[in-house]
Amino acid sequence: MTWKETFTSSIGKKLVMSFTGIFLILFLIVHAGLNACIWANDGGEMFNKGAHFMGANVVPRILEIGLFAGLLLHIIQGLMLELSNRKKRSIGYAVSYGNRGSKWYSRSMGLLGTIILIFLIIHLSDFWFPNRANQGFLLGKEINLYDKMKEEFSETWVVIVYVLGCISLGYHLAHGFQSAFRTIGVHNKRYNIMLTSLGYGFSIIITLAFIMMPLSFFFHWLN
Repeated sequence: MTWKETFTSSIGKKLVMSFTGIFLILFLIVHAGLNACIWANDGGEMFNKGAHFMGANVVPRILEIGLFAGLLLHIIQGLMLELSNRKKRSIGYAVSYGNRGSKWYSRSMGLLGTIILIFLIIHLSDFWFPNRANQGFLLGKEINLYDKMKEEFSETWVVIVYVLGCISLGYHLAHGFQSAFRTIGVHNKRYNIMLTSLGYGFSIIITLAFIMMPLSFFFHWLN
């Protein structure tokens, strides 16, 4: 397979989606681990130390570039696959099998991905951009992200948006986790049940972990 085919052929697009998806799954684990520091309930000291480490050291910043590149590739290839699938389904099926053929969220990856993209833009504008702007232009005076979260998650509409975004992410992962590993060849009778269970378990745990963050601030479960 040539480099051009990697980004233009159907198989190539799926492989790119799979590898970038696995990379983003690893990022979610790190992100959830950092967010879990808020439950130390120490006024944000542990969380802010972790956030400072991720923003002030060379290796995490280099990985951050790779993260954005992977995310951009994942979005572009996902949109291209969705458009290609819609073109193939333009005539439609004579009989709709609904969930008997596939789960609704596996048929709605484009919609879920779009909701997640909107949520991601809001999330970056709330936290990442203000913090990086301060680090870059105000001589390293990074913001207190813990206090920023307390401020943002005191608003009902913000909490609702984040909860809906996290639920969309959960459904996206419920299909995407299994699909990513199956595309790269982890697919046989011995591993199918384990992979399916692992995918559902991961999507539920990650979703609940991220949902609990805004709820914990909104309901004042934290200092």
